[in-house]
Amino acid sequence: MLSRTTHDQRSHVELISIYEICRILGASLDIERTFRAALNVLAAHLALQKVMIVMPLPDGTGLRVHSSVGLSREQEQRGRWQHGEGVIGHVQASGMAVVVPDVAQAPEFIDRTGAFGGADAAHMMAFVVVPLKTDKGVVGVLAAQREVQGGARLSDDQRILTMVAALLAQAASLHDAVSDEHRRLQLEATRLQKALQREPRGRYTLANVIGDSHPMQQVFTEVHQAAPSRATVLLRGESGTGKEAIARAIHFLSPRKDAAFIKVNCAALTESLLESELFGHEKGAFTGASGERKGRFELAHGGTLFLDEIGDVSPAFQAKLLRVLQEREFERVGGSKPVKVDVRLICATNRDLEKMVQRGEYRADLYYRINVVSITLPPLRERRADIPPLVAHFIDRYNKENRRQLKVTPEAMKVLTSCYWPGNVRELENCIERTATMVQGDTIRDLAFPCKQNRCLTQTLHFLDKADAVAAVASLAAPPVQPARAADAGVAPPTASSSPTRIGPTHALPASPARDDEAPPPLEDERERLIWAMEQCGWVQAKAARLLRITPRQLGYALQKNRIEVRKF
Repeated sequence: MLSRTTHDQRSHVELISIYEICRILGASLDIERTFRAALNVLAAHLALQKVMIVMPLPDGTGLRVHSSVGLSREQEQRGRWQHGEGVIGHVQASGMAVVVPDVAQAPEFIDRTGAFGGADAAHMMAFVVVPLKTDKGVVGVLAAQREVQGGARLSDDQRILTMVAALLAQAASLHDAVSDEHRRLQLEATRLQKALQREPRGRYTLANVIGDSHPMQQVFTEVHQAAPSRATVLLRGESGTGKEAIARAIHFLSPRKDAAFIKVNCAALTESLLESELFGHEKGAFTGASGERKGRFELAHGGTLFLDEIGDVSPAFQAKLLRVLQEREFERVGGSKPVKVDVRLICATNRDLEKMVQRGEYRADLYYRINVVSITLPPLRERRADIPPLVAHFIDRYNKENRRQLKVTPEAMKVLTSCYWPGNVRELENCIERTATMVQGDTIRDLAFPCKQNRCLTQTLHFLDKADAVAAVASLAAPPVQPARAADAGVAPPTASSSPTRIGPTHALPASPARDDEAPPPLEDERERLIWAMEQCGWVQAKAARLLRITPRQLGYALQKNRIEVRKF
């Protein structure tokens, strides 16, 4: 009767153990965690001293301990077997379970971990090993050690361990299948990304914007991604890069294309006029306000408002603009009734807003409000592949407007593609129109451009005092010289009568005196100083390095860091 009760209790414990292990394995695909939890259930319910799962190494050179209960970390690390070695290797190779009643008397037992030896144990220690088998073969082994006393039946242990091993093998097989599928999807995604990058350029187009080069294709991609949303867009780039054209393209690609597109040049109006222009005014708000007038925000309701030169607004107006952007409501000048609007905002600037924020010239909260989606337009010198189609477009438009049949020779096109173009597309357009107007005949040759005759009009805008420039560029290599030491060294300070040297985008011009009403602009950053020095020396790096008082190697690093293309003549 006692034996029957003990058997029923054993069966009940085994059933609970199988249920708990099934629940654990079904809760997660992380076999590192679930296998260890399953072994804890076995050890606790069946009173097993030590239990471990041994699986092949990733490289297939042998076997290792994957999970265990009752083994220390050092013992786990020592657990390494060759294929077919010892009881563990034999079960892995044959797929048949093995029961060792006394490990101390079994010569085939090899204790690589140092945790299952029974020579010094007070009682006989048994070792039960069963395989983890799937349809594809043996994926590992499950091994357990029991102290043999009190009529322990090792056949019962073998039976329950065989059932648990089947569950563990299914979990391991499912984990491998999911891991293989995950790796396949990752490889497929990587392949598709590389395939998209290798696709030919020019697959994106924008109305009234020409750009087949890689930098412009990146801009077009960002425009197509940002246009359908309501997010505020900040267009950044030098003057003349086409920020307004990109803003129009964003508007006409958005769901608001049928509504109004309103533009405001913030730099062209004073603070009071800009406030009235944007927000409108009530009747009698100021002298001359004979009636109520809607502002640009109201006129752009449901559409898009383009704020050009947003970096030039005054600090006082920045605070007013911030409130409108946050609340999407405002009050007209002279009014007290709030007006709510639904406006998509696109801003543009050629200023370095980050430096302005650091200097306290621009509100950081306004900067974060407008810098939601930032799109940087590359200068023309960084997308020279677009110069020929731009020239063709400008020539075609000029011919239609003036009823002419002008053509550009390859030599003339080479001159245009080698220019620096500080004014970017706007400067290129003006140069084409000026040359087309003044050329005789129907062919524009290389000698027809003003730069070939030392009469480039753009170069007249890029001059500075040579003495000031030398002092400025010298700071690249050495700290500023103290005034007393400069006097001792015999360095004469620049005077108003010093003759300025003009710096042009293509060729250096002879020095000519500046007008009395002009003040030479200072060099604002390291990039401008490097370009000035290179132009002064005919783009010869050795001469420019001597002018800057640095080594040619330092100059090469500076040119590379500032992404300055060295022109070759």
